[in-house]
Amino acid sequence: MTNLDTLHQQLNRAYGSNFVAYQRAHIAHINIRGRSFYQDHKLLQKIYEYLQANTDVLGEKIQACGLGAIPESIADTLNHSDVVDASVAGTAEDLLHTVWEDLNTMIEVYHGLGEAARMANYPDVDNMAADHIGVLATFAWKIEATLEIPGRHHERTGY
Repeated sequence: MTNLDTLHQQLNRAYGSNFVAYQRAHIAHINIRGRSFYQDHKLLQKIYEYLQANTDVLGEKIQACGLGAIPESIADTLNHSDVVDASVAGTAEDLLHTVWEDLNTMIEVYHGLGEAARMANYPDVDNMAADHIGVLATFAWKIEATLEIPGRHHERTGY
């Protein structure tokens, strides 16, 4: 497999994972209930809108790099996803935790994309991946603060 093949594979992985993460965040947004409804609802809206816009960005990046087509069916898209297509249900805390897990999966996916982009000498894709990691990490941190759970930064900082 060439470096370009790996880059295409990683872009499709990001596309599929983002597609599933978007749908799951949107479901959580619609189903959220509880005393913190308004704040949780607005946070989840920001997350799903970001992921929804990203689906287009990733699809166009695949095309712009001349690497071939995006997955051509929902089943094919799901096959490329690291985010599991599972039920999104439960309490407000459960829903936020589900989205938090998906965001952390997406961060790992973008790390893989950035590495593939560096190997294939595509700095624009590497920069795009780094930008997405920053935004996703901020969303993850907001959920961590809401749920009072230690985040990715906890081991380094102690809080």
